[in-house]
Formats: sequence, C-alpha cells, structure tokens
Amino acid sequence: MATIDFTIQAELRTDTGKGASRRLRREEKVPAILYGADKEAVSITVDHNKVNNMADHEAFYSHILTLVIDGKKHEAILKDVQRHPYKPKLTHLDFQRVVKGQKLHTHVPVHFVNEASSVGVKEEGGVVVHHIADVEVTCLPKDLPEFVEVDVANLKLGETLHLTDLNMPKGVELVELAKGEDHDQAVVSITAPRVEKEAEETEEVSAEVPTAKEAKEEKDAE
Repeated sequence: MATIDFTIQAELRTDTGKGASRRLRREEKVPAILYGADKEAVSITVDHNKVNNMADHEAFYSHILTLVIDGKKHEAILKDVQRHPYKPKLTHLDFQRVVKGQKLHTHVPVHFVNEASSVGVKEEGGVVVHHIADVEVTCLPKDLPEFVEVDVANLKLGETLHLTDLNMPKGVELVELAKGEDHDQAVVSITAPRVEKEAEETEEVSAEVPTAKEAKEEKDAE
C-alpha cells in the first residue's frame, strides 16, 4: 500500500465561471468540485503544485484521499481529472465523497508480474500483450485496493487470461462481470513475436517470386 500522505488542503470557492477559473490558475490554484453521498456539491480550490506532485503517483488515482475544507476532513476518491492540452497543468478536478460502509465504484490499475519468466516467454519465445490497463471495481472503502495483481508465470504461448481468471482481493468485485458472461474481457495474452510472422511471410513471397537467373532460364526455355 502507498505510504504517501494524500491529504489535500482545500478552500471553499464562491466565485465561479471561466474568468474566475482563469484567475485561480494564474494563482497556481486548481478549481475542483466535491459531490456525492446525497449531499450538496461544493466548489473548492486546491493548491496546484501540491496536487500535481500527488498526481505523479499511480496510487493517487485509486486511493481514498482526505480533503480538508475549513478544518473539516472529507474522505473522497478522484473521479475525473482535466489537464491543459499541452502544458503540464491540471485544470479541474472532480472528487466524490466516500461513505464508510457504503460501496463505491472506481477504477484501479492492473499490475502484471512474472512476465519475463513466464512459460510462454522464457520457454516458448512469445511476447506478452496487455489488453487492459485498469479494471472497474466495486467494494467498501476499507477494501479498496491500490491495484490488482495479475501473475502470468504459468501463461503459455497462445493462451489468454480473462477477467474471470483474476484473483481479486477479498470484498472486491469486478463491475464488468456483473453485466453477464459476454463481458468476460481478455486481460493479457502471450503471442508469437510479430517479427517472426513477418519474416515467414516475406520468405513465402520470396519463394514464389523467381530470381533473375530463374526468369532468364524460363525465357530461354520458351
């Protein structure tokens, strides 16, 4: 689990609109909103540089954060991030309140382990192909994982792991699987290297095309 302190100092914001947001950004502040838990949404501002530093850590996106507004603590998860199209700047943040004992929905990243030593790679010369980077989960706040680990040690060439093959942490369910069997998405596969396939195709084409010498001999024979 992360050892980073994801506590964010925030201030209530009364001035809204594009002009107000531009002024805040010039002051190195980020406009944001906190909503959910059947309570009124509140507009807030947070320090850009501090939050931007937190955003460099993967756990920031799948961790229960603490927002301190006027001295009162609010537990929340990050639901949306808007960024400047070409500058390394955050432009808006959406936070959703977390209620103890109430399940939440969020995305957590997938971590793949033992790729280099997997059967399909080490013994059969295959390459690992990732089909997803994260999964949507539902769980109680206390059970929220920072990531889901996928072990590919025993995966062989030509095989694929699906959502139903994942070992989920206790109390954590995959949202996609609740939609039905046809939502059992592929997670990771081991396939033959594309370079080898291209080389084989090239060799096959070359075998079909006669060399200059062969072409001359065929012409002379006519």
